[in-house]
Amino acid sequence: MPCCGVLCQYETNKLVRIQSVKLGSLKWSLNVAILLFICIMLLWNRSYQEFDQVVSSVTTKVKGVAQMQLPGVGDVVWDVVDYSGPSQEKNSFFVVTNVLMTKNQKQGKCPEVPLKGRLCRTDKDCEKGGWDHQSHGIKTGSCVKFDVLRKTCEVSAWCPVETKRSPPRPALLAAAENFTVLIKNNIRFPAFNYIRRNILPNMNDAYLRSCQRGGDPLCPIFRLGDVVREAGEKFSEMAVEGGVIAILIKWDCNLDRLMQRCLPRYSFRRLDEKESNRTLYPGLNFRYAKYNTVNGVEERTLYKAFGIRFDVMVFGQAGKFSFIMLIIYIGSTLSYYAMTTLIIDWLIGTRCYSADVGQNFSGKKVESVQDKQKCVLCVSYVDENNIRLVKISQKNSLQDITPISVQSHKEDTRHLGACVLLPGVSMDQDHRPPLDHKSGPAPKSSPPAWCKCARCTPSSLPQEELCCRRSEGACIASSPLFQQLVLRRSLLEAVLLYRDPLSAPAGPGHTALRHCAYSQYISWRFGVPPSNSHPAIPSCCIGRVRGEYPSPDGKYSGFRPTRMVSMQACANGEL
Repeated sequence: MPCCGVLCQYETNKLVRIQSVKLGSLKWSLNVAILLFICIMLLWNRSYQEFDQVVSSVTTKVKGVAQMQLPGVGDVVWDVVDYSGPSQEKNSFFVVTNVLMTKNQKQGKCPEVPLKGRLCRTDKDCEKGGWDHQSHGIKTGSCVKFDVLRKTCEVSAWCPVETKRSPPRPALLAAAENFTVLIKNNIRFPAFNYIRRNILPNMNDAYLRSCQRGGDPLCPIFRLGDVVREAGEKFSEMAVEGGVIAILIKWDCNLDRLMQRCLPRYSFRRLDEKESNRTLYPGLNFRYAKYNTVNGVEERTLYKAFGIRFDVMVFGQAGKFSFIMLIIYIGSTLSYYAMTTLIIDWLIGTRCYSADVGQNFSGKKVESVQDKQKCVLCVSYVDENNIRLVKISQKNSLQDITPISVQSHKEDTRHLGACVLLPGVSMDQDHRPPLDHKSGPAPKSSPPAWCKCARCTPSSLPQEELCCRRSEGACIASSPLFQQLVLRRSLLEAVLLYRDPLSAPAGPGHTALRHCAYSQYISWRFGVPPSNSHPAIPSCCIGRVRGEYPSPDGKYSGFRPTRMVSMQACANGEL
C-alpha cells in the first residue's frame, strides 16, 4: 500500500489507566459536580436561548395641581401647563419645583448688575456695543450709577435686569411631591416579532384609577415623591435647586411557551451631582417669560424655574429556545471536564496521593525525548534504588553532575534468566556471600578523589569518571554476584550461544565475552534503561571486566558520548 503521508495518518493521545477506588471516586465526584454546575448555569443564564435587544418608545402624562405664594403676586394656582415646562429631550419630562421671578421688564436702558468685573468709573470703561456671556444686554458706552456706592455700565436690555439670587427655601412648589405621572412604554423585539406594553391587558380604567406602586410593582402610575424617595433622595431638599432622576424600565422576557414571562421591572436613581459645594452650577433650571401689553408697551415677567427632570430609560432583552445555541453551549462547556484531569494529575504529580504511584504514573504517561545532538546518560549506584539521568559535561566528572531527573528502577530479569542455561548455578539469597566480601585484585595506584569504593582508576575524560557508589563503601565489582552474573565465562558463553545458536565458540580475543559482560551488568544494575539514554558503567566495573577479558593489543574503544546509541546497542554492550 503506497504511503499517502500526513493525509493517511491519524494521531491520538496516550492514556494511562490507574486502578484505584479513591481516584475513581474522586474522578466521578468531580465530573458530577461539573455537570451540576453546567446545568445550573444553563438554566440560570438561559444559554439555550437566542436573544434579541428591546426597541422601545415612551410617552408620559403628568397630573397634579398646586397652590403657591409668589412674592409680590400672592397666591397662584399652577396646573400641568404651568409646571411641566418645555420638553428637554426624548423620553423625559420636567416638573417645576421652585421659581425666581423678575416682574414688569420692558425694552430700554438700565444699569448692568454690579457683578465682579462690571464696575466702572468713567465712560471709557464701557465699550459701546460690547457684551460678554454674562451680560444682560448691549453696552451703550455710558457709566451710570447703580446705587449710592457703585457705578456700572449702562446696557440696552429688558429692564430692570435680573439680579442673581439664591432660590427660596423651602421650595415654592414643594407640593409637586404629590403629583403623579403615567408612563406608557411600548416595546418590540424584532427578531421574534413580539410586541408588548407596560400597561398590561388586564389593566382597565378602574385599575389605573386605584393602583399604587406600594401594593402593585407593575402599576404604571408613579407618585413623584415616591420616585425621588426610591432613588435615595429627599424631595423637599431636591426641589430647591432641582436635579435629574432616572426611571429605569427593564424588560427580561422569556418567550418559550412553557415558561413565558415578559413583565417590566422599575428602578430609580439620581444622575446629577446633588452636593452644591461640589459643582459650579448645581441642580437644574431654565428661564421662560410671560408677555403682556400695558398702555401699548410690551412687558414681560421673567421666570427662572428650578425643577426635576425625569429621564425614562428602557433596556432589556428577550430569549427564545434555539437548538443551535444549545449545541454551542454544550460544545463550549465540554472543556470544563478537563478540570478533572488537571486536578487529579496535579494531585498525583505533587505526591499528595502516593509517592510510588506518582513516580510510576509519571513514567507511564510522560515519554521524554531528548535532543539527539546531546547525549543523556543514565547512572545507577549500588547504594541507591533509582536511575539518574544526567547530561554529560566536558568539565565536571560524571560522579558530580547534578541529574536532570530521577526515575525508578525497572527490573530486567534477563541476567537471572540466563543462569538457568547452566546447571548447578544457584541464586539462592541465603547462600550469597556478603557484599563486602573481598575478591579480585585492588588497583595498584591510589584511587582518584571522585572514587568512593577505592577500586576506580583515573581517567582523562570527565564522562568516564564514575564510581559504583554515591557514598564510601564496598565495591560492587568485589561482590560474588558480580563474578557469577557478569564475569563467569561459562555463563557468558551460554548467553552468546543462546543469542546465536550457530555461532562459533568465543575466540581468544575476548571481545565478544567482554561486550556480553557489559550487557549482563546493564541488565543487572539498570534493568530497562529509560528511552533515549545511554547507560554509564562505573570505572571500577569496567576495569574488572577488562582485567578478566582483556584486549589482545591492549586497546579499547572507550566511552563515545558524541553518538547516541539505541537501546539495542546498549544491550549488546557497545560502550
